[in-house]
Amino acid sequence: MKVLDVKLKEEVFGVEPKKHVLWEVVKWQLASRRQGTHSAKTRGEVAYSGRKLLPQKGTGNARHGDRGANIFVGGGVAHGPKPRDYYYSLPKKVRKLGLKMALSLKAKENNLIVVDGINLGDVPKTKKALEVLKGLGIDKQKVLIVLPEKDEIIYKSFRNLPTVSVLPVEGLNVYSLLWADKLLITQSALEKVYERLAS
Repeated sequence: MKVLDVKLKEEVFGVEPKKHVLWEVVKWQLASRRQGTHSAKTRGEVAYSGRKLLPQKGTGNARHGDRGANIFVGGGVAHGPKPRDYYYSLPKKVRKLGLKMALSLKAKENNLIVVDGINLGDVPKTKKALEVLKGLGIDKQKVLIVLPEKDEIIYKSFRNLPTVSVLPVEGLNVYSLLWADKLLITQSALEKVYERLAS
């Protein structure tokens, strides 16, 4: 594995990052991940009798209907959460721009390493994966490794390392890029990134 000195394309790695665009894309990404399975019972759904608590008049107490009313402990919730989908659409141009900005940020801060390839043999080994990171001097940082396509051996080798994330080019996203301190990308993956972001 060799570290390459590559001339990066300006239209992908030379975009001026704007905080708001990156925030917009990350917000959209995290919203899409939400399960939205939260649910609270309304007064019609709580398991209580619908019997009137006490007579309407004559006791000197407040007027009450059944125990399931939302003012009682254990009663229903007035405007509680119900299952919903949090997804909303973000224009493709904004998504692409966000990705270019995040990549540009990594290049600008010299946190981008391009290698000719990653070879870990035929069997997944975390030890070998760690040696690769130590060889590059990035074993103490959060690293995002980008491959041209999914590679089981590389994925399984790095899987046990909490500070490393492995993604194929099609899974490359702004959130993961901003999470990582260093971006390690193979040359063939770099070509695919250019293809994906060709405007």
